[in-house]
Amino acid sequence: MMYFIINIVVGGVIGWLASLVMKTDEQMGKIANVIVGIVGANLGYWLAGMLSIGGGQIVRFLIALGGAVILIWLLKLVGLFK
Repeated sequence: MMYFIINIVVGGVIGWLASLVMKTDEQMGKIANVIVGIVGANLGYWLAGMLSIGGGQIVRFLIALGGAVILIWLLKLVGLFK
């Protein structure tokens, strides 16, 4: 249960930071930030696994942030965000 709560909090922070980087913060709400953060983090970890990138907590955070930024970029490409 605690892992689930931490995942939501960290996902929200990562999604919020990614939305600031991609300038979509005004278009996304809190729920979207959490979803983009969690899904983007998983995307980043999957890509890092494919590239055999490992590291400590800071590297994992940056990989999760990068995955969320990539996810927002893909969503902008599809037309969900302007």
